[in-house]
Amino acid sequence: MSVSADSGPLAALSAAGVSVWLDDLSRELLAGGQLKKLITDNRVVGVTTNPTIFASALSKGDRYNKQLRRLGDEGSSVDDAVFALTTDDVRTGCDVFGPVYARTGGIDGRVSIEVDPRLAQDADATIAVARKLWDAVDRPNLFIKIPATRRGLRAITAVIAEGISVNVTLVFSLERYREVMDAYQTGLERALAAGRDLTKIHSVASFFVSRVDTEVDRRLKAIGTPEAQALKGKAAIANARLAYQAYEQTVADPRWQRLATAGARTQRPLWASTGVKDPSYPDTMYVGELVIAGTVNTMPGATLAAFADHGALSAHAPAADDFAAAAAHLAALEDIGVDFSDVTDTLEREGLTKFEDSWRELGESVDREMHAEAATSDAGSGSQESADLLATYLNDHYSGATGGLELFRRAAKARTDAEGGAALAELARQVEEDRDALARTMADLGVDTRNSKAALGRLAEKASRLKSNGRLLSRSPLSDLLEAETLLLGVLGKAACWRTLRVLADSDERLDADRLDTLLERAEQQSATLEELRSAAAARALRSRPAPEQ
Repeated sequence: MSVSADSGPLAALSAAGVSVWLDDLSRELLAGGQLKKLITDNRVVGVTTNPTIFASALSKGDRYNKQLRRLGDEGSSVDDAVFALTTDDVRTGCDVFGPVYARTGGIDGRVSIEVDPRLAQDADATIAVARKLWDAVDRPNLFIKIPATRRGLRAITAVIAEGISVNVTLVFSLERYREVMDAYQTGLERALAAGRDLTKIHSVASFFVSRVDTEVDRRLKAIGTPEAQALKGKAAIANARLAYQAYEQTVADPRWQRLATAGARTQRPLWASTGVKDPSYPDTMYVGELVIAGTVNTMPGATLAAFADHGALSAHAPAADDFAAAAAHLAALEDIGVDFSDVTDTLEREGLTKFEDSWRELGESVDREMHAEAATSDAGSGSQESADLLATYLNDHYSGATGGLELFRRAAKARTDAEGGAALAELARQVEEDRDALARTMADLGVDTRNSKAALGRLAEKASRLKSNGRLLSRSPLSDLLEAETLLLGVLGKAACWRTLRVLADSDERLDADRLDTLLERAEQQSATLEELRSAAAARALRSRPAPEQ
């Protein structure tokens, strides 16, 4: 991401009135200076976090270890330790964005921290934790993230009324989005009645995008008709555009106009989940198609880098014709058998479950690291040579997983058959999850992933030679077969790694045997899928064909 801050796609996006935020935060970003560089070089003016991001941050590097072991020595609970780690990082992030906050009059320069997702169905507990986070971070450019569950709506209203700025998250449906805007306005009305300065209260509503296409496309694939296939990849943008139409209707309403006259700030739409899940789609589509002044787009690092490199802006912001087309598309989905209300309800449930799972994993990692020295002492000094060998072994597998993920993504994009491409895209998603699981396992064992660059370089060099089938710049009839065999070998190697760790789990309590069994079972399922793809590719490429008649 070396494009100048004064030119390039990100500069154009910013000039179009879109606030560019990063969906990531870690001590590596903070301490290494990368976050400041993103601000100066890539127009990044805010950050969002969630439990998955913090769980991932803890698995990379060792910048949290000293604090965690101190907290362990002090007898802190796991929940208190998680609270300390996350609020420390977010407070530091707020300080980094302080100049942006001042320059934009409080509009941007924002950093978000989420309440414990396990409390999403408990409004009173959510309100109490929101207050605690607000007081602990103690920065005016903080956003408290609250999930937009039905019970969460009451919490949103309550904390807004107290003058706490809120990022409402996990919004998927138009109905829930309207309820979120109503909750915000009700909170502002209460704040105004209490004599609060409305200009100091800010909010964004995080409307999730790409996950909608993932779920809708899955259902369209199950329907399987040509008409269903023609509707794929369009629901997410249509849903987001209709959300913006709802926003425009709300701010034009007399109720909002009265609040605006009293100094209220609009609750800006924030496009979340903008990383493309299906590699057959353009990797910047959820940014370029939602260029609307006054909105926020929070992007994972890979999407930010992709847009900086080759992003393009849509021709115009959505207008009446676009809203009508979006509504027609959702109607077509209903007509063909996709219950869109069930889609958004499913996504809300799955989103909460994912964050709860990440929160649990975060807590487990924190617990292990807090007591790592005691566990090491109890187990004895052991063999440093064995520890070094294990670190080398795991780093090599981590590098292989990283390189393998890129091969899966490339193979999925290159497939000309929709079924094979979809199967490889799903495998790529699973392989990414497996790599993250390996990173967490390495962190549990005290192994740093930062030492894997040399091995990764060797893997990349080998991968660049693997496609040497005589057609370096184009595909041959053997390409699908060779790729399937290469990917199959990689998955078999991954399964061997899980088996090795499973053996160690019998004598090392830092390893989760049940999780390793699950990962091994999934690797075997992946191998079976790849074998089917390999056999089909072999038949296509190598089966004897009748000789042409003379």
